[in-house]
Amino acid sequence: MSNSHQPYRSHRRRKKSHSGRLGLAGALTGAIGIAAVAGAIVYLRPGTGERESTEPALASQGGASRQGTPVPAPKTGPPVNFTTPEGYGYTLAAVKAGTNRQPLGATEAPPSGTTYAYADYVLTNNQRRPVLLDYPADLFMPKAQVPEDARERCMPQAGIADDMCTLPNHSKITGLVDGSKAPVDDNGTAMMPAGASYVVRIASDLPVKEGLSADDLQVYVWNARYTSDRKGIRLAFP
Repeated sequence: MSNSHQPYRSHRRRKKSHSGRLGLAGALTGAIGIAAVAGAIVYLRPGTGERESTEPALASQGGASRQGTPVPAPKTGPPVNFTTPEGYGYTLAAVKAGTNRQPLGATEAPPSGTTYAYADYVLTNNQRRPVLLDYPADLFMPKAQVPEDARERCMPQAGIADDMCTLPNHSKITGLVDGSKAPVDDNGTAMMPAGASYVVRIASDLPVKEGLSADDLQVYVWNARYTSDRKGIRLAFP
């Protein structure tokens, strides 16, 4: 979280940072006090197709120097609510998935015959207080669609089909939904303002086969902070 302008890596590869975050989260909770859960629901409206040919306008994950691009609420699948042990509440809803050679803007071009996988989802702070800016979702694809030299990096997870796995990835805010305020910096920690809702893009760091279909991609929340039984919860696309 120290660099507000860098894409956020998958929580699968940042276990060491959780203890610090939980301590900070506890302190923030004590300072702010217990607030009622707003139970906000992601508003739905017709959106665009499965794939997109243009690069997204990338918003900052924190700080006031880059406010991001306001966007209308996209069409989503059914929203799912999650609550962390320290009491932070989030609503997630999947938007679309696909492949793109530059899903998060200017990145190194993948080798011939490969591309990158991505998925978009809406992340909402469903409380009446600021919450830690976190990215609970992970992107899964068929292991058969991952080049052989990267398959050992594609990890399965409990409760998710054995033939599906998740590659190292980054997440980044690509839009502020319906006038939502951008994340704010609280002593080096990015926080979501009360009721804020963002479009988030999660994209693989390693290439996948060019023939990978958008229909092959799935978004799950599986981290123990969000799922009590440690099994993946799928976010269905619209």
